[in-house]
Order: sequence, then C-alpha cells, then structure tokens
Amino acid sequence: MTSARRLDHSDLPVPLIRVQGTPAECGTGYGAGARDMIHVNLGFYLHRFRDEAGLDEAAVAGAGRGFQEATRRHHPRVAELLDGVAEGAELRPELIYALNARTELIYGRPSDIGTDARGGTEARGRTAGSAVSPAVSPDAGVGGCTAVGVLGTHTGNGHLLLGQNWDWRPDQREVMLLLATRDERGLTVLTLTEAGMVAKTGLNSAGLGVCVNMLGCDRDGLPASGVEPGVPYHVLLRAALEAENLGEALKVVCRGSRNSSINMLLGQAAEAGGELIDLELVPGDIGWLHPVDGYLTHANHLETALPVYDTIKDWGGASLFRSARARRLLAPKAAVGTVGEGDLAALFRDHASFPQSICRHVDERMPLAEHSETVYSVLIDLDDRRLGIAAGPPCEHRYGWLDLTGRRGA
Repeated sequence: MTSARRLDHSDLPVPLIRVQGTPAECGTGYGAGARDMIHVNLGFYLHRFRDEAGLDEAAVAGAGRGFQEATRRHHPRVAELLDGVAEGAELRPELIYALNARTELIYGRPSDIGTDARGGTEARGRTAGSAVSPAVSPDAGVGGCTAVGVLGTHTGNGHLLLGQNWDWRPDQREVMLLLATRDERGLTVLTLTEAGMVAKTGLNSAGLGVCVNMLGCDRDGLPASGVEPGVPYHVLLRAALEAENLGEALKVVCRGSRNSSINMLLGQAAEAGGELIDLELVPGDIGWLHPVDGYLTHANHLETALPVYDTIKDWGGASLFRSARARRLLAPKAAVGTVGEGDLAALFRDHASFPQSICRHVDERMPLAEHSETVYSVLIDLDDRRLGIAAGPPCEHRYGWLDLTGRRGA
C-alpha cells in the first residue's frame, strides 16, 4: 500500500514529496502528489525539445518509448517507478521517460558513431579540429555545475561530505523538488530533482550519495532510427541511489549503453573516513578518478584520459577553472583535516570570474535561452544521512537541513 505526502517547510526552498511502498507505488504517489508541477515541467521541456532540438510531441513520444524499453531492460525497478509516475500524474508513460531523458533529447542529435572492426566505437568522417559537437556546451549555456567530495579523514568531524552547485535555467526553478522514497526493502532515498524526474543529487539510508555534472564529447548523440537508445543518465542516477553499497552502485551505472556523457561523484560513509570515487561516463567508455589529498572536485570537462574529443574545447568557459579553483579553496583546511560544512558552503559562494563563477549568476549579456545561474546548492553529510539545500545563488540564501527521518535543522 502506498503512502504519499506533500510537505512544504519554511526552512526548505523546495517542496518535499515523501512516498513509501514498492517502486510502482512510490511512483504513483509521487506522480499524484506532484501532478501539477509535473505537467508544468513537461510543458517547459516540450517547448525546449521543439525549439532547441526540433522535436515535436510525436517525435518526443517516439523517443520516449525507446528509452522506456532500454530502462526496462537494464533497470526494471526504475522502470516500475517511472511507470507509476506516469499513472499518478495522468500522463502517457513515454512522455515521462522522455522527460527523464531531457538531456539526451536536448543536447543529442543523430549520432555519427560507427563500429570499428574491433567492436569499439569511432566517430566517422571526423578530421582534426572538426569534432561532432552538441548544440551547446555543458558550460557555455545552462548545464554548468561544480561538485566536491571530502573523505572523513580530512574533515573536522570525521564525516564524509559531498556537495554541489546546480547551475540551470532560472525559469525552471519553480518545478524542482525534494523526493523522499522508502521502498519495500526499507531503503530510503532523498534526492533533489525536477518534477516528474526521479533523481539528481542525493543520498540513501545506506550512507551512499551522488553528485552530478554534465559533460560533452564527440560520441554523444541519439542513435539512428530503429536502433534502441541507451539508458538516460537520470535513470543511471536513480539506479545508483537505489544501490546498498558503493560497489553495487558502480556496477549498475556501468550497465547498458549511453547516448550522453555524465560525471558522477559517488561516495559512501564507512570506517576510516568512507570512500569516494569519480566516474566520467561517455558513450562506450568510462574513466575514473580517486581522491588526492583527501578530496575530489569536478566541473563540466573531462579530467581522465578517455579517447574521445571533449567538446568543451569548442566552447571554453568557466568549467576550465572551476574544478581547479575548488581544489585550491579546499586545500588549506584539507591539509590539516578540518574541512567542515561551512567551508563547502563558502566554496559554493565563491565569486571569482563573476558572474560565470562557482556561485553562478545570470549574465544579462547572454541570450535569454542561455541564461543560467546556480538554482540550488546542496551539502550532504553521508555519516549523518542528512542533506542541506539553499536556494540559489547560495551567496544570497542559507542552507536548510533535512535528514532521512524527516527531521529538519539548521
């Protein structure tokens, strides 16, 4: 039996949807509890799919059916959740799957990726300096984010900390929410997401958490007509958050093919300060980074030596310094093992290169369609199973806290 509640708290900048039951029951409760927000968010994206990707609603629905099949094949529990969302929100399932594949649909296009004689992938027809590029860079427009993780060995209270700024279109701020699910196994997941979508930054009751950055490379793109697409990256995020340990999470996010590039900063609380790892997932390949000096940072460009063309090279932007600056800001406290939540908050309020800074503000010189700012900033204490969230830009707001039992605090 499903249990669903929508809660609005004065100390949290977004509504909280809390559901309980099987994946299908959680999805139905979520869809019903956030129905109006989901319809508004879908309307936003149907316009964006048309204006930015040239896809009408029929084409979007067709793509959604392909993503539905891929999700059912590789992540059946997430598929049950998404089917439930559609039922509760009274929408066609294929539109909910398309909504959860909004990155693939907006930034993808029919891919020029072929298969070489060894079974790998290659970009056909590319010459030096002519990489296939998405319509817009993850940092040139609206996709920039900065993520940080610090091992408990280098924090003042010994807790593993994660955090990130989520930079996106400010006109979509009102369709974002916190989703808390407790499934039939007893696993609780708390995630910040967009209405109708099932994950982004978050944590679970096993002490596992994830932050996310958009990436771009020359392998990104939708498959040719008639070819099943890969798993949407927001489905991968949900699958990671439903894992009960870090090793399992690393298995599920590598499962299946992908059509877009994504960075996941994953961590889990444990003895000796817990563990952190950063995954750069591109179509057909994966790179990874381990903590150096007790912490990891990431922005919107590739930092591993994957054999792909990073499309940030076509656009440039603040990503090229944000990760390095975050490391430099953390270094003094990390060196003496005293990093705290306040240090991460200060980092996320940094204004170097304003307005295209870690704490991003709208640059009024840019076209309206490329307006971007930090819409929300998130801090996560994986040992205490608690999440702090500030409306963006975070320099103007305080963090409200919520733990997985539903308790709130400063």
